[in-house]
Amino acid sequence: MKKAAKHILRIALPLILAAVILHWMYQGVDWSAVWRALDSDMNWTWMLLSMPFGISAQMFRALRWKVALKPLGENPRLSTCCNSIFLSYASSLAIPRVGEVLRCGVLSKYEDISFTKLVGSVVSERIVDMSMVFLFSLLTALTQIPVFLNFFHETGIDLGGFLSRFSTSGYIVTAICTLAACILMYFLAQKLNLISRTKAKFAKLIEGMTSITHLKNPWLFLLYSCGIWASYYMHFYLAFYCFDYTAQLGPVAALVAFVVGCFAVLVPTPNGAGPWHFVVKTVLVLYGVQDQDAAVFALIVHTLQTLLTVVLGLYALASLALTKMIQK
Repeated sequence: MKKAAKHILRIALPLILAAVILHWMYQGVDWSAVWRALDSDMNWTWMLLSMPFGISAQMFRALRWKVALKPLGENPRLSTCCNSIFLSYASSLAIPRVGEVLRCGVLSKYEDISFTKLVGSVVSERIVDMSMVFLFSLLTALTQIPVFLNFFHETGIDLGGFLSRFSTSGYIVTAICTLAACILMYFLAQKLNLISRTKAKFAKLIEGMTSITHLKNPWLFLLYSCGIWASYYMHFYLAFYCFDYTAQLGPVAALVAFVVGCFAVLVPTPNGAGPWHFVVKTVLVLYGVQDQDAAVFALIVHTLQTLLTVVLGLYALASLALTKMIQK
């Protein structure tokens, strides 16, 4: 009974957190503006052009995973790697972060690879990803300091004045998101400890984590890593051209919103729903977009990109089921 309650809370709490933040953000939004944007104001061509980059980001991740597994003596099929990645992202919409474990389980089942080794390889990949995000963050912050200072000078807004636009509830949401991210890190550390309780499993975990230090082709691993993040960025940036009020902001403004969005998805809600909307809207407002327009942009872009994730997950389920039938 206690275990069942724990599972229910694990699913319910992220959904409740996302719902609370989204309700707070959109309670004053004119919903007719959302429907009008979808019906006539939005340029759907740019949205369609952005979708292949959402797919290529996950495919580059599958290709990189294959490279990371080679030093372990494993050579899984690319199709299985892709399907496991597709399914992992889709499953995380229901239970945040469960996808990392699920993709290891899928590859272990269909390619007969040690589950613990796979977990280790995923941990090493995430370390690389976080390093790249921090690098992007540092470069973005350094290059945008003049832009922010110029913005405040031209508009006559000082930093204190801008921060004063945050309501008390805005600061509370920020604090809750930060706390939720810290709690997520704590539980992930606990799970890692559970996986590595036995000496044999711990050795396999370490073997998987250190696999990238023995890469035969590290430049290919780096190329795929760059491909992942370039695709994510283009997936987001091209969406700027869907709306008149973001089309003129340029690639650097998109990069700022993209980087802060990367940190927002660390908060354990489905696909970052709520925190991602909050930070992207805040950045767009900083660049001069009206509050309601910024909120509409975040809602539409996040929803459509999430739908793509669902479609890819359904494709992966069908493809894996067909593979299982063929193997029988």
